[in-house]
Amino acid sequence: MTLIFARSIEGRRNGAQLVPPGEPQADDIPENLRRTEALPLPALSELQVVRHYTKLSQQNFSIDTHFYPLGSCTMKYNPRGCHQLAMLPQLIGRHPLAPVATHGQGVLASLFHLQEILQQLTGMVGCSLTPMAGAQGEFAGIAMIRAYHQARGDAARCEILVPDAAHGTNPATAVMCGYKVREIPSNSDGDVDLDALAAALGPQTAGIMLTNPSTLGVFERRIETIATMVHQAGGLLYYDGANLNAIVGRVKPGAMGFDVVHLNMHKTFSTPHGGGGPGAGPVVVGARLLPFLPLPRVVADQGQFRWLSEAEAPQSIGRLSANMGNIGVLLRAYIYALMLGRQGMTRVAAYATLNANYLQTQLRQAGFELAFANRRATHEFIITLRSEAKSYGISTMDFAKRLLDYGFHAPTTYFPLLVAECLLIEPTESEDKATLDLFVAAMCAIREEAMLQPALLQQAPHTLPVRRLDDVRAAREPDLAA
Repeated sequence: MTLIFARSIEGRRNGAQLVPPGEPQADDIPENLRRTEALPLPALSELQVVRHYTKLSQQNFSIDTHFYPLGSCTMKYNPRGCHQLAMLPQLIGRHPLAPVATHGQGVLASLFHLQEILQQLTGMVGCSLTPMAGAQGEFAGIAMIRAYHQARGDAARCEILVPDAAHGTNPATAVMCGYKVREIPSNSDGDVDLDALAAALGPQTAGIMLTNPSTLGVFERRIETIATMVHQAGGLLYYDGANLNAIVGRVKPGAMGFDVVHLNMHKTFSTPHGGGGPGAGPVVVGARLLPFLPLPRVVADQGQFRWLSEAEAPQSIGRLSANMGNIGVLLRAYIYALMLGRQGMTRVAAYATLNANYLQTQLRQAGFELAFANRRATHEFIITLRSEAKSYGISTMDFAKRLLDYGFHAPTTYFPLLVAECLLIEPTESEDKATLDLFVAAMCAIREEAMLQPALLQQAPHTLPVRRLDDVRAAREPDLAA
């Protein structure tokens, strides 16, 4: 793609509209604040600008253009109605520092209702919407566990247990909060090894970080036993909400025994996903951790809504973001929940699970090897390409790159690490049967190519603007100026 500046012709009048209608014009700006020289922008017609950015957008893989079965990331459709309503002038025009008594009661009421919805769906008693992403929600969860133990004078608790099938960021979060990490292995069926857990528990245990369903794509069947063991040892349970889409409206983490849950709005609640932001990662807690929730929080007070102050929550872990966090994303999640209603949220999990089990069955019948053949899928599942790698000399990455030529984004590759030549596949509830069948057909066609023309996979993709990159060189010799 030619850079837009290379299309510029000196002396041509710029035909693009730089200032939207209704916005302040140059004449509205005081003379002493105006530029003395024109901006160094390319001279293009409006049509050239439109075509340039339209072509750029067509080179992207996105949920709007392709099937995106990215395991553990829940890349599902973002309803346009949510975006439109969240952009209403009454919502986006509110200044965060405006007096809540005279302005913004509608926004605060919406946020308060969202807090209640998230508490109901998770079986928790308190909620803070302020974390700006799932990673910050993780941090808030473990920081609250740390604050809980410190408030009790229990300084000996220095370890966080992390199963090997937990989400990949969990160990980093625990270390950031000052804890040592002890890994707990899974057994051959994908469940947590209870003997290893019992051996690891002790007075040093601050808590355990779990994703249920786990990143292995199976539901932890003995979660109540795990909760009892951890609580009896004096620890707390943190729930990583990465995979909540599989159980939302059907099973509550609070009923499993969890003390804190972080939620990914971009996964379960269908807000925009990726691009380095924006995001939102609310946390919901049980009674033990209620005093430690981050601020600000919205509370109802004599028919009015307001922010809870630091003076009213002296044990809070504090503020994690400016003002209330990313309200635009939170409002999209709120509207999504209202559009679906209680029954609709339940159907999300039902159809996500149905799609995953259908796709798992079709791929197994087509001859692909399941990592956990004796377990039903939750919202995702794992196939291993170790036999294809051994027989044809191709890797999971080769398979993934070739899928791009067939118009599909690849599933998650090589994660979790304990499954060789791993593909973690999550179809979500958004996709129809016809799309899933096309994906199965593409997988079968690529395996046939691997048998007959392995080099075709090893050099893929062939049809994209960017061909196979040297990942190792890119990591060792990054070109940060390009």
